[in-house]
Amino acid sequence: MSPGDGAGPDGWRRLDKRAVLVTALVMAGLAAGVCAPVLLGLGGGALFGDGPRRGGVLPLLAAAVVPVLGGAAVEYVRWSRTRYRIGPERAELHSGLLLVKRRSLARSRIRSVDLTAHPLLRVLGLVKVRIGTGEHTGGDSTLALHPVSRAEGERLRRELLARPAAPAGDGHRDGLLAALDPRWIRYAPLSFVAPLLGGAAAGGLMQAGEWFGAQDEVIGWVGDRFRDTGVGWVVLALGTAALLAGVVGALGLWVEMWWNHRLEREPGGTLRVRRGLLTTRSISVEERRLRGVEVVEPLGVRLAGAARVDAVATGIAEPGDDRHADHKTLLPPVPRRLAHEVAARVLREAVAPTGTPLTAHPRAARARRLRWGAGAALLPVLVLGVLGVVLTGEPAEAASVVAVGCALVLPPLAVLAALDAYRGLGHGISGAYLVTRSGTVRRATVALHRGGVIGWTVGQSYFQRRAGLVTLTATTAAGAGAYHVHDADRSEGLAFARAAVPGLLEPFLEPAPEARPQPDPEPKPIPGPDPGRAADDGGPAHPGG
Repeated sequence: MSPGDGAGPDGWRRLDKRAVLVTALVMAGLAAGVCAPVLLGLGGGALFGDGPRRGGVLPLLAAAVVPVLGGAAVEYVRWSRTRYRIGPERAELHSGLLLVKRRSLARSRIRSVDLTAHPLLRVLGLVKVRIGTGEHTGGDSTLALHPVSRAEGERLRRELLARPAAPAGDGHRDGLLAALDPRWIRYAPLSFVAPLLGGAAAGGLMQAGEWFGAQDEVIGWVGDRFRDTGVGWVVLALGTAALLAGVVGALGLWVEMWWNHRLEREPGGTLRVRRGLLTTRSISVEERRLRGVEVVEPLGVRLAGAARVDAVATGIAEPGDDRHADHKTLLPPVPRRLAHEVAARVLREAVAPTGTPLTAHPRAARARRLRWGAGAALLPVLVLGVLGVVLTGEPAEAASVVAVGCALVLPPLAVLAALDAYRGLGHGISGAYLVTRSGTVRRATVALHRGGVIGWTVGQSYFQRRAGLVTLTATTAAGAGAYHVHDADRSEGLAFARAAVPGLLEPFLEPAPEARPQPDPEPKPIPGPDPGRAADDGGPAHPGG
């Protein structure tokens, strides 16, 4: 164990002392990034020769040393004034010089211990540990230890997440649930990240040209390459180049995020995701916090027959806590059949609820989507047509030409999108889970544990009332907090909500006037968790978790 991890007589430990070295190296890298262009501008020989330029180099080097030493000194003070202790009842962290902060978490409330290590930490054998209660993100529900040794991080994770082993006999053993298949990388360029990265690459190239005063040269060089080429071909060629750059970037990003991916179930009921090439991450999701899964199919990935799997659980970190972590994703885009199989393994089910047949929605829902699509397609045509009438000269001609092009292209695309959105609608009940599916650009199938539903919201607009439709929203403390059943038949949708969670919606429904009062039948119990394994966050425990 490294010197920074040793416990004192009272159980208090310090962070790893190499935190000072990490800060010094980071500051040195920043200083080098700022000073290197200036040194190049002064000339390479000025560093060792005589002349007027040398007088500007030495102060520059001195100015680069100051932030390195200053950052290291500040980090040393922070390290010397920070200590933590894992006691029988609480995990405690004390930090600060003048204003000492004392924070603690009850061990009974700790639900996640995530480990992260960027390349510099990995080289030094260090990790950042994030301890959370799963109640909300950040604030008093999280303790961050940055950094400790890798061995100390693993010790903390095992100690704080130690739980009694789940009873055997459910047919789902602990261990590996899914591991990386390099062939999954073929789905990386199919996401919307690729064109975004392509646009960012083009913008970055122009920005770099402006920094170095070479933007006009870059534009001139590109113009020379396409001097005798039509405008349409130029746009096509540049768009293709940007898209290829985006594909390369998407492939690199996928490798960085998902290399060495492993999804495991540990004894005691904890799902652990480990992944990352340069920056490694270990994310834990306690099964008692799990309320279901979401199989997500973005349009490009869906056309290739693939999907990813996200966890629907309480207390998962938001992107603002770690914008690169993506804490809820259990499995990257994989073949759709495998995604449903892994969803079943995660939920300890023989058959994935996300793959069961669902109830289709009435044709009135299709008509609504066709009207929305028609409106969305005709609006730009109308605006461009008005501009063509109002404007004069070349702008009017250009607006008219674009309006005609939009009129030819947008309506067919809108119809296809509307029909696809309608085909994606569906809902149903599969064992202990209610299932809902919707979306076209991002289609998502959610399997939500029925015991995790804490309320229903019934929404009906004027046009929905005329069409006999209703939108149901299942509220829960997990995941997005609300999952929708869009444009279901009114009678069938209300019957679905009553059957999914008996007794929750009935007090708010008015009986039909012609119906005779009859005694309420005995409500069918929702399949629940194993006895003695109740959750502690106000919701039910995961069945078998």
